[in-house]
Amino acid sequence: MNQIRKSPLQTLGYHFIPAEYLPAGKDEYHIRHQQSNNQIHYRHLTAWEIEMLVRNRNTSDDWNNLLVSDAFNPELVQNCKFYGLVRIGKLESVYLEFHNLRRPVGLYNSTVISCDFGDNIVVDNVNYISHYITGNDVMLVNINEIATTDHAKFGNGILKDGESENIRIWLEACNENGGRSIIPFDGMLPGDAYLWTRFRDDDQFQQKLKDFTQARFDTRRGYYGTIGDRTVIKNCRIVKDVNIGSDAYLKGANKIKNVTINSSAKAKSQVGEGCELVNGIVDYGCRLFYGVKAVRFFMASHSQLKYGARLINSYLGNNSTISCCEVLNSLIFPGHEQHHNNSFLCAALVQGQSNMAAGATIGSNHNSRSPDGELIAGRGFWPGLCVSLKHNSQFASFSILAKGDYPAELNIPIPFALTSNDVTNNRLLVMPAYWFLYNMYALARNAWKYGDRDKRTQKIQLLENNYLAPDTINEIVHSLELMQELTGKAWLRHQQQERKRASREELMAIGKQLLDSQDPILQELEIQAEGFENNRRPVVLLKVPAAYQIFRELITYYAVQQLIVQADTYEWKTLEQVRAAVPTRLSLDTWTNVGGQLIRQVAIEKLIQKIHTGRVKSWEQVHAFYTEQADAYAQEKFQHAAAALQAVHGIHLRKAGADSIKSLLDQSLQTREWMVKGIYEARAKDYKNPFRKMVYESTAAMNKVTGKLEQNAFIKQEKEGLETFRKTIASLSRKWAGK
Repeated sequence: MNQIRKSPLQTLGYHFIPAEYLPAGKDEYHIRHQQSNNQIHYRHLTAWEIEMLVRNRNTSDDWNNLLVSDAFNPELVQNCKFYGLVRIGKLESVYLEFHNLRRPVGLYNSTVISCDFGDNIVVDNVNYISHYITGNDVMLVNINEIATTDHAKFGNGILKDGESENIRIWLEACNENGGRSIIPFDGMLPGDAYLWTRFRDDDQFQQKLKDFTQARFDTRRGYYGTIGDRTVIKNCRIVKDVNIGSDAYLKGANKIKNVTINSSAKAKSQVGEGCELVNGIVDYGCRLFYGVKAVRFFMASHSQLKYGARLINSYLGNNSTISCCEVLNSLIFPGHEQHHNNSFLCAALVQGQSNMAAGATIGSNHNSRSPDGELIAGRGFWPGLCVSLKHNSQFASFSILAKGDYPAELNIPIPFALTSNDVTNNRLLVMPAYWFLYNMYALARNAWKYGDRDKRTQKIQLLENNYLAPDTINEIVHSLELMQELTGKAWLRHQQQERKRASREELMAIGKQLLDSQDPILQELEIQAEGFENNRRPVVLLKVPAAYQIFRELITYYAVQQLIVQADTYEWKTLEQVRAAVPTRLSLDTWTNVGGQLIRQVAIEKLIQKIHTGRVKSWEQVHAFYTEQADAYAQEKFQHAAAALQAVHGIHLRKAGADSIKSLLDQSLQTREWMVKGIYEARAKDYKNPFRKMVYESTAAMNKVTGKLEQNAFIKQEKEGLETFRKTIASLSRKWAGK
C-alpha cells in the first residue's frame, strides 16, 4: 500500500531538514545561506508590491517570506504559488532567447517552494520547483517537477547523516558480480576508477579509497540543488536531486534523478529528448541525446551518449562516443568509439583508443556457471563486424579481430596483431604487425585523431596517444622473444626433432638465428603458438619473419624518437651530452595504463604504500601524483627507450660511438620513410580498387565525392612531417657524428 502522508498546509515549504539532523543553534536555511552567494541584497516586499502580486493571481503562505532585490518588478510575476522562503533577484522588462525559444523574464504559472532565483530568470509553466538555487539568466520552461530532497547526493556514492551503508551507490565495473565495484564521485578521473578496480586483495587500500571519497563531501543534510548561470531547461518531466552547472541545455528529458551535470561556458553539457539518467555523474562538455538510458554511470568530460544507447554500471572515459548500443559493467578509458545499433560490451576493461564495429558481442558469461567473467583489452582494441568473444579473454595493444564467432577464451599477447577464426581449417590465425604491413594509414591517423580530438579543459592526466609508447614497446620486446621461441619449436618440428627436449633459451637461440638471418627455411615452417586460445585446435602465427623485422625496426625508431625529444628539450649539441643523459644501468621497467596515462609500475606501488601509511590521504593528492608522473614522463620514456634498445639490439647509448649513433639515425629515417609510404599506399588502394570505382561515372566524379588522394590532408601532413624528420636527422648526424 502506498504511504500517503498528510501534513498541515502551513508547513509546506518548511522543515526541510528533519529536526534530528539540525545542528544546535542552526535553522533549516544555514546550508542554503552558504550556497547562495550571489551577492544579491534581498528585502521584504512593499505593500504596493504585494497588492500587485495578488492582482496578478499570485498566492503565498506568508508574504513576509517572499524576499526580492531592489530591482524587482512585481508585474513580471503572474499566476504563481509560493511556499516557504523564496528569494527573487532582479526582474527587468526584457525577454530571453535561446535557440528560438523566447520568453519574458519573470515567473509565470508555476508552483515555487523554498527557492532562490538569480537576476533576470525565466520560470514559466513549472508545475513544481522545490529547494533549488539558480544563477542569473536561467530559463526554466515547461517542467513537470524539479525538486531536491534533504538527503540529496547528486550522483555521488556517499552517505548522509543517518543513512545506512546498504543505500550507497556503487558502480559494478569490470565484473557483473560486483567484485570490482567502485564508488562514483564528482571529479573522478579514469585513473581513479582503474586503480580502484585493481588490487582487490589489498583491503587497506580499498578502504582508504572509500574513505577518500566520503571525506570529499559534507555529510550534513540540507543541501539545495543548484542551476548555474545561463542554463536552459525546457520541456522536461522529472528533474530530482540534480546539480547543474552553467550554460547547460536540457530539453525534453524524461527523468534525471540523483545526478550531477557539470557544465561551463567553455565546456557546455547537453541532455536531449527522451533521456533517462539515474545515479550518475555527467562531466563537462558531455552530450546525451535521443532516448539514451544511463543508470549508475560516470561520463567523463567531452563524452557522448546518443541514439538510444544504454550505459549501465559503467565508466565512460573522456572524448568517447557511444551510440545505439548497450554497455554494461565496463570501465572504458578515453577515446572509445562504439556507434552501431547492435553491438554489446559487457564486463570489460577497455584501455582506450578503441573502436567497436556493428554486431560485436564483446564478453559473454555463457561459458561459466556464474556471471563473473571479465575481458581486458589494451589500447587500440578493434573487434570487427559481428565478432563474438567469451569471458575471460585478454588482448595486447592494438589488437584487431576479423569477423567471426570465437568459440573459446582468447589470450593474445602480441600487439598490432590481426586475429582471425579460420573455420574451414578449424584453427586460429594470428598475424603480428598487421597494422604496419597492411593498414598503416589507419594506425597513424588514429594516433593523430585522438590527440586532435582531446577537448578536455582540465588535463590532469597525460593521455598517451602514440602507438609506440612504453606499454606497446614492452609488448613488442616480449613478442620478439616469443617469436624466437616459437620459431625454434617450429624448426625442430620441421626437422622431426620435436621430441628433443630443448630449454626455452635453446629454442630462442635457434629461432633468433633463423629470424635474424631471415633463413629461407622460414618459408617452410608453420609456426604455432600455445596458450593463445582455450581450445585444442592449432593456433598459427602468420608472416612471422616480416613481423620480426618490423618489430626490431620499431625499437630503433622509438629510441631515436625519444632521443630527438630530449635533444630538443635540453639542446644537446654534442655526443657527450647524449651519453651523459643515459643512466649507467638501464632497466626495462613494467608500465601500466592507468586510465590512459602510462605510469611505471614501481611508481604505482610507491603510491599505494604512501596511501597505506597516510602520506597520501585524499583524491586531490592522488591527482597530484598523476601530474608529477606526467612531468617526469618524457625523461622516463627516454630511459625506457634506451633500455629497450639495449635489450633488443645490444646497444647502450651511454657507450655508443659516433658510427653507432649515425647508424641508428639512418635506420630511423628509413623506418619513417616506409611508414609514410605505407600510409600513402594503404589509402591509395581505395582509389585503385575497381569495385570502389564502379559506382562512379568517372574518376572525376569519384574525386568529387571522396576527395583527391593528393589532397588528403592527413597524408600531406605526414609527408611534411617526414621532411621535417629528415632535416632533423641530418642536423643531428652532423652534430653527433660529424657526418
